[in-house]
Amino acid sequence: MDAHRITLASKPGASLAAYTYTPRASAELPSPLGKTLVVFLNGLVSPQSSWKATIDLLLQNDQQYLPALLTYDRYGQGESDPDPTDPPNTPYGHDATAVVEDLYQLLGQVCSDVLHLRAPGESSNTRLVFVCNSIGCVQARLYAVAHPGTVCGFLFLDSMMANSDFVSVFPDPDAADFDPSKLPQGVSIEEIRYSREQYRKFFHPTVPNPERFDRRDMQQRLPFADKPLLPAGPDGSHPLLTVVGHDFDRFAQDGLEGFMAIPKAVTNAYMNPVWHAYNQGLTRLTGRKDAPTEPIIVGGCGHVIQKDSPSFVANQIHILLDRLCADIASV
Repeated sequence: MDAHRITLASKPGASLAAYTYTPRASAELPSPLGKTLVVFLNGLVSPQSSWKATIDLLLQNDQQYLPALLTYDRYGQGESDPDPTDPPNTPYGHDATAVVEDLYQLLGQVCSDVLHLRAPGESSNTRLVFVCNSIGCVQARLYAVAHPGTVCGFLFLDSMMANSDFVSVFPDPDAADFDPSKLPQGVSIEEIRYSREQYRKFFHPTVPNPERFDRRDMQQRLPFADKPLLPAGPDGSHPLLTVVGHDFDRFAQDGLEGFMAIPKAVTNAYMNPVWHAYNQGLTRLTGRKDAPTEPIIVGGCGHVIQKDSPSFVANQIHILLDRLCADIASV
């Protein structure tokens, strides 16, 4: 892996930390892998270092047949500098549009200056594959729509629910139409009220984050899990997509043992079913007739799947790349 500090032309005075791996045999790789770049997109709380174990496994097992790989920290995250355009005296900074355009510029500079590939875009046959976790999946969706014809494959690892405020997942005990008789067994009004408040304090879109990634308009940007459809890739084919969800019991246990201390019965009654339904919607994003209609549920994995099972993620990347080769060969 090669470390780079890259300054975007649009944001002088601040740099992004990026790591690339170029296969030794890249020139001999069969098409399309020789013209493919796998880009890892982070969640808010899991910077690019969260992918290290997965990439180590990829390099140990099949480094002669891997396409180029790229990880990076967004502005204000991990090893990267803060976004120089963020306004002072407010906890809110750059929005999703800025994050997408930063990635577009980064990919252009990395491809041309580091990997010696043509920058993804119009008249380019460079193919992007996004491997994403949490809000990184949202970033990938927005990027593909903003820059159609560039992305041919996606691996979504427990996407953030972009259309949710995370509070209204739970019923409101103070609402006029609230019916306590409809509460699931083992769930109390006090636990519902407590869980709503915890999610409001830590996960509502208005809650600032150290990265200063402003999420307040995310529900308006992506109000549906199953649309807009992901655009076709560079060759005009529907993109490949694998959707992965967390293990329900592990997620509930993490919620109980973590800083929010949400009762497992509450998570299992409300959050897990809603999140699963959202992942089911994501499976319909490609328009492919052969697309699976159910997400893969990884036993024993919480929200940050690449940390809990890097071997699973490495294997899914291999499967996705194999499918990509077969897809291109059939065109």
